[in-house]
Amino acid sequence: MNKRNQKKMIYTCLSPAKINLFLYVTGRRKDGYHNIQTLFQFLDYGDQFKIIANKTGNIELFTEKKIFMNVQNSIIIAAKLLKKTALLQGKLQNSSYGAKIFLKKNIPMGSGLGGGSSNAATTLVVLNKLWNTQYTLKELSLLGLRIGADVPGFVMGNTAVIEGIGDILYPIVQKEKWYLVVYPCINISTRYMFSSPFLMSNTAKKSLQVLLKTPFKNDFENIAKKQFVPIKKLIRMLSSYAPSRMTGTGSCVFSEFDNKKSAQKIFSVLPKNVQGFIAKSVNISPLHKTLYKR
Repeated sequence: MNKRNQKKMIYTCLSPAKINLFLYVTGRRKDGYHNIQTLFQFLDYGDQFKIIANKTGNIELFTEKKIFMNVQNSIIIAAKLLKKTALLQGKLQNSSYGAKIFLKKNIPMGSGLGGGSSNAATTLVVLNKLWNTQYTLKELSLLGLRIGADVPGFVMGNTAVIEGIGDILYPIVQKEKWYLVVYPCINISTRYMFSSPFLMSNTAKKSLQVLLKTPFKNDFENIAKKQFVPIKKLIRMLSSYAPSRMTGTGSCVFSEFDNKKSAQKIFSVLPKNVQGFIAKSVNISPLHKTLYKR
């Protein structure tokens, strides 16, 4: 952060999207949650954040059309959780710490790109810096797990194989590729997909070495193709040009390319009833690159 921003307690950053290069459901736990194995890959694309720390005691979220204060939004939940925990643990001396958070949303909701989790993680990481609560990333990731299973991956900020309920991370380095990501304008709830009667939650757990050598798949893709015909058609179309899969629990489908020009060529022939963007994969989150100069 430069000196000018430091004095004003302001930070401007990207809250990145992710894709799941593979996603397997390896079992259902006694507490009702599912164990997974997934390869979490960041993109150089996401939501725009501007966070201004203050001493009003209020957490305010501003979007292009609205102001939110007391809503069940992942950003506000994350900020209040960090503040409450820091006060209980003596890392904040009083309740006057607040923030104004300005959000420009680019990641579609229900797209499988992790927008809500990324926003929560960005809030935790940046406010930890601005409020000087001095939590480690590992401590923040454990806090983030209380918000959602994808939050720790965004907090830690590395391409990683993630297991369990999102709490076990193995950072790895993947060859950076170009991706065409297509949104079929369908909002799919993660909870809905995990509760689907078609979900086979018994994919065999594999070692890290085997996972990375086995052709990548997504256990939720067949469910989505059965229940959402546009996704089935989109995967079929994109697969005729390049390796293509659904990310997360849907609904976005991504195609993988070695260069940007090839991705742009396919982007130009997309049907008009879908939205899309081209992004490069990165092994370190864009947020962490700027915040920690990694």
